[in-house]
Amino acid sequence: MTSNNRFGLPHLGYGVGLRSVHYDHVTSVWPKVDWFEILSENYLTSGGRPARVLDQVRERYPIVMHGVSLSIGSTDPLDFDHLKRLKALADRVDVAWMGDHVCWTGVAGRNSHDLWPIPYTEESLDHVVRRIRTAQEVLERPLILENASTYLTFTSSTLSEQEFLRRMTEESDCGLLLDVNNVYVSCFNHGLDAQEYLHGIPMDRVVQLHLAGHADKGTHLLDTHGAPVVEEVWKLYRQVQQLTGGKSTLVEWDTDIPEFSVVEAELAKAREASVAVGVGP
Repeated sequence: MTSNNRFGLPHLGYGVGLRSVHYDHVTSVWPKVDWFEILSENYLTSGGRPARVLDQVRERYPIVMHGVSLSIGSTDPLDFDHLKRLKALADRVDVAWMGDHVCWTGVAGRNSHDLWPIPYTEESLDHVVRRIRTAQEVLERPLILENASTYLTFTSSTLSEQEFLRRMTEESDCGLLLDVNNVYVSCFNHGLDAQEYLHGIPMDRVVQLHLAGHADKGTHLLDTHGAPVVEEVWKLYRQVQQLTGGKSTLVEWDTDIPEFSVVEAELAKAREASVAVGVGP
């Protein structure tokens, strides 16, 4: 499909994450999905079964890289060795695009293996923009960064998340991966209106969408990627597809991973939802 974003990146259609529990199914059936997304850090070595499977899959499907260790919001120096490894993988696989999250994952050289929120202030905005620009120079491609789900806010924040994301993408010239489930989770947790939130997002910067399930803990929602997408998120997704004119969409399922057919069924719902608002298939 043709590009509908300012970076000239292709509209890939509807994809799923490439997970090891599905390797045998994917490489024997070659399912009718449009593309696969990989967790970048799982494929940074050139050997072993993951690399062999990735090479096989790349022959038939476009690949997108999505990372969890860039730590773009950290006060630690950028890890240039990590950036070079990411670039080498992206070049080898000829990825459609690559990205990570708007967060920090560690400090003092320690990786927490979690996605921590950042304060939305002028100071942190300047810090993140500088780091994105530097990373993009090394990677020689735009980063497509995702809004993370959050469970707390900072009293020091002076900007809304939407304003932060808008200015971040514009000033660094990066793209946005809009996780629709994360929008719903964060807005619920912070008492915000999710539909109003969407109107503050720079839709012209959105390259990709994520859909996933979450756990309802009563007082808060927990982003688990371990359940079907709920109707409230489908409603937001339809709204986003209308606002953007239709974007490449991925269904995430990373915990309690079911048979591939269950994930495919969720993907079919994304196609149907897009068609229903006139932006499919």
